[in-house]
Amino acid sequence: MKYTIRDLQADFPNDDACLEWLKDYLYPDGIYCPIDKKITLHHRMKTRKSYSCELCGHHIHPTADTIFHKSTTPLTLWFYAIYLMASTRAGISAKQLERELGVTYKTAWRMFHQIRKMMADNEDENLTGEVEVDETYIHADPMKNNRIKPKLPGQRYYKSEIIFGIVERGGKAKVRHVKSSGSRVLMPELLKGIAPASTVYSDEARVYGKLAVWGFTHAAVNHSKQQYVAGHIHTQNVENLWSNMKRGIRGVYRHVDAKYLQAYANEYAFRYSHRNSVSMFWAILDRVEKTKLVNN
Repeated sequence: MKYTIRDLQADFPNDDACLEWLKDYLYPDGIYCPIDKKITLHHRMKTRKSYSCELCGHHIHPTADTIFHKSTTPLTLWFYAIYLMASTRAGISAKQLERELGVTYKTAWRMFHQIRKMMADNEDENLTGEVEVDETYIHADPMKNNRIKPKLPGQRYYKSEIIFGIVERGGKAKVRHVKSSGSRVLMPELLKGIAPASTVYSDEARVYGKLAVWGFTHAAVNHSKQQYVAGHIHTQNVENLWSNMKRGIRGVYRHVDAKYLQAYANEYAFRYSHRNSVSMFWAILDRVEKTKLVNN
């Protein structure tokens, strides 16, 4: 069942409800007091976003080390921002968050990037079974002095950044912003991101030619000869991911600074990986304790 704005308002009508949910989520078995060295009853403080131990008065702050850490923005706006980012397939810009939330652009931009950190994948998790791999190119922001003079007719005028993707058929996706499409860069990503003995589908690029040597079953389609599907052999899933990512970047974000491209890539990989989730809002919120504050 789809999670609607009415559901959000019913579950999180005010900051107290948001903080209570966060406390229960982070401490499902109760709050451990380091002073009394046991789980004790904690009471909500009226004037602070904290809970106090009834035995010794020690305070815990559920927002500490999360994206809400030391934020003066109401938690209801944070939860609404997460809801907005979860409710669109193409993404939502910081400028739109500014309009929707009624905050400054600086605040909206910070919230936007902090929420996106919750959408980063688990780098240690390997994809398994049948896996598709491919690389694509994203134009860097032309406003950041990335203009280059074409050497030959038809070459791109703006510098392009390389994105490498691994997609598990029927499962998750991993996307990396890499420095080159050579084997020295892509092979470590392949070995780190795909479980041994998996079946890998790719195009005819030379970098994938030695996958069998590394213990993978490998099959390829020859795009240069207009071959895109050969029975079960294709890379259509990862190409669909590229299509969604490029449409979102062009249509929503317009331009992406290369410095933040990995964060944008994480967002689209997360959307792909959770495309069948009952609620992407809860899928994002489920990662709140896994995100540590990083100053921008």
